[in-house]
Amino acid sequence: MILPVHVAVIMDGNGRWGLKRKKSRNYGHLHGIKTVQKIIQASINKNLKYLTLFTFSTENWKRPLQEINFLFKILDNYIDQELSELINKDIKIKIIGNLNKLPKKLIKKLKKVEKITKKNTKLQINVAFNYGSRQEILYAVNKLRKKKFAINEKSIDFNLYTKGIPDPDILIRTGNTNRLSNFLLWQLQYSEIFFEQKLWPDFNQNDFYKIINKYSKIKRNFGGI
Repeated sequence: MILPVHVAVIMDGNGRWGLKRKKSRNYGHLHGIKTVQKIIQASINKNLKYLTLFTFSTENWKRPLQEINFLFKILDNYIDQELSELINKDIKIKIIGNLNKLPKKLIKKLKKVEKITKKNTKLQINVAFNYGSRQEILYAVNKLRKKKFAINEKSIDFNLYTKGIPDPDILIRTGNTNRLSNFLLWQLQYSEIFFEQKLWPDFNQNDFYKIINKYSKIKRNFGGI
């Protein structure tokens, strides 16, 4: 059975899940955290090495300020409540995205988490926060131009936020929406994509395992025969 090394997830549907229950969108975001914890454990159970979670996009700034601040608060609280558990489970945290626009207190906390978990090796969780793929590619190209380095596939790849991380074997998007939403466009060139109807808070470990099982039966040719 061929298992994936890296799974990326667009966790879509939190807001709609909350509204369907005649609650707020923030209520849905809060319940989405429970699914995050389940999928982290499922990733460990399947011996994944990398899990990338799309938590806040560069386009999400268009949302109401109250919702944005609530998302920041969720991440802040999650770090406070789960950091010791992440360390105990030997999980490494890496933040990918442009942190400059975030509150200074949150930036400091995110960098602290990266530093504390840097040597952990069981599972690396890449938290895509204030992340946009086009912005990431421009960031890499501008770095190369500034240093007057050659611009080619290898040099761009080496200067992305995901430097040193293998491309995702699988992309999962929940929420019954079939698009990539400016997520890992460079890295997803040969990823197997699974669009799931379930909203993120309803997604569970069995759903995750079913996708892993489907993936294991796919013959991947990467453009060959």
